[in-house]
Amino acid sequence: MRLKSTVFVVIATVLSLCLSSLVMAVEPPRNETLIVDILTGKVGNPGNFNFWATWVGNDKGLQQLVIDPLWMADYVTGEIINVLASENPIYNEDFTQMTVNLREGVYWNDGVEFTADDVVYTVTLSMETPGFGYHTQFNQNIAQVNKTGPYTVVFDLKEPNSRFHYQFLDRWGACRILPKHIFETAEDPLSFQFNPPVGTGPYTLVEYDLGGYWFLYELREDWDRTATGMLYGKPAPNYVKFIHYGDASKKAMAQISHELDMADLTPESLQVVLSRNEYARGFYEDFPWAELLHPAVTGAAFNTLVEPFDNPEVRWALNLALDAKNLALTAYDGAVAFSPAYIPALLPYYEYYYEELQPYLEDYTIEIDGEQYKPYNANLPFEMAEEARQRGYSVPETEKEIREMFGYGWWSHSPELAEKLLLKNGFTRGRDGKWFLPDGTPWKIEIVSLTTSTNPSFKWAFAIANQWAQFGIDCEAVPTEQVESLTENGDYQVVGGQPAAEPFGAGIDLYRGINVFKSAYFKPLGEKLVGHQSRWFHEEIDVFIEKMENNDYNDPENIELGMEVIKRLIDGQPGVSLASFPGFMGLDTYYWTNYPSGENPYGVPWYHWPNFKFMLPFLEPTGRE
Repeated sequence: MRLKSTVFVVIATVLSLCLSSLVMAVEPPRNETLIVDILTGKVGNPGNFNFWATWVGNDKGLQQLVIDPLWMADYVTGEIINVLASENPIYNEDFTQMTVNLREGVYWNDGVEFTADDVVYTVTLSMETPGFGYHTQFNQNIAQVNKTGPYTVVFDLKEPNSRFHYQFLDRWGACRILPKHIFETAEDPLSFQFNPPVGTGPYTLVEYDLGGYWFLYELREDWDRTATGMLYGKPAPNYVKFIHYGDASKKAMAQISHELDMADLTPESLQVVLSRNEYARGFYEDFPWAELLHPAVTGAAFNTLVEPFDNPEVRWALNLALDAKNLALTAYDGAVAFSPAYIPALLPYYEYYYEELQPYLEDYTIEIDGEQYKPYNANLPFEMAEEARQRGYSVPETEKEIREMFGYGWWSHSPELAEKLLLKNGFTRGRDGKWFLPDGTPWKIEIVSLTTSTNPSFKWAFAIANQWAQFGIDCEAVPTEQVESLTENGDYQVVGGQPAAEPFGAGIDLYRGINVFKSAYFKPLGEKLVGHQSRWFHEEIDVFIEKMENNDYNDPENIELGMEVIKRLIDGQPGVSLASFPGFMGLDTYYWTNYPSGENPYGVPWYHWPNFKFMLPFLEPTGRE
């Protein structure tokens, strides 16, 4: 009898667990759910939402839907959006004090009001906690931070800095504000998981996959007590799901079956989707299909503290060994806007920087054994246009339009110059063309990258590795989910991704893109990264950056100062500055329409950006079941 009772209890328990699993696994109504890709791939630590302490897969919906900054940059409109702040920062006359007035009536998703206490606590905790986000920057800049009222915060700065608010101005990274009432209960803010995440954004986390493949969020009932609701109205989707389907082919199949509304694709996979899903489109409806004018330079970055990448002539040789035209055709079917000067291809930057830099680039010389060489190819955009025409694509005819589409040029493919530079620096080459390091050992390069096959980090890593291998270097691209932690600690040789930081794209100030190279941010290998992942710095640029900090961020002199920094970046080549982020986005209009597009660019079009929440009120449901 006891055995029967035990069996009954076990069966009942199993059935209960099965039913619970079924309930938890029930999907929300598809026509109420926007499903988007996780750009950076499967999340390695899905239960950790504390991105103030480390990389946690910030684009799994956390920065887009839950957490807010004080201000947000929109590179499409060129505007600075007041989010948790109610207005632009207020500086005193000599830029030694900054006052922030906060938006009233905003609440955390657990019902607690957002106030100045949260801002003061966020900054103070960061300053007191080595390893916490912005610890170094805040300690270098802030003398003290105080609230002068429930919605007013005053920063007293150690030195004049007209751009101190950039630390809080988000475009894909900034100091976002954390909830004081949650973090003050944590024993250790660095190991605290912040699960579930409590934010001021319009959505809350409902459920996530323990394997890191998907995250589901639900619209808050009190969405009108969020900055998004106050600024733009009610978001249209009741649910948003972030999901990693896998490689581009798997994402394409998901879009064809209407199970993925927004996805980052390859040129080839986008064409498959367009041919098999009548409701699908790219950012543009025709060539180049992709969004090309994007405020992020992509390519690769060298670890300049690791031999032989600590030698600028070796870095130059590796750049000159590359064929930019072939790289673009291989990786993106030629749909790229080249960015050789560590500045992304954006129309304002074309006007204020690349137009002015063009004569400098055309006259730029490299000296090898007493001989001068000019390595710049200004004709590359026109070569790309001709190649596109031969492939049957419609491309512009005027010089201005061609440059707008393909950029202003890149370095010439010069393997003979690359060889001369390497031989000059003690490298040798075997009869089979293979390169040996100055110590006589075979030269092997490992390029780490993100695992997402559509991301430029991945695509450029493989394309570059292939060309360096053809040049005679034993080179391998290694996608890894640990790429962020590897670069954070300097445990790598070359990383596919971004050779410079990303300027805001709102306005013409390059400060955010170049101040990461300040010598004050330098950290040796093994210590957590503060500046750029290349760990390259040049003491001369400190002078120009300091002058920028003492100018108003709208001062035209900043253009000239930024150009001086860029020229030193070109000399140093801490990376492979190839092209702006080529975004081959697939958009399925079966359930949702009115996405930002090339024909209707009302805002940032990407789902991985923190601006994503501002797009959602403009989406329109089709009513299809």
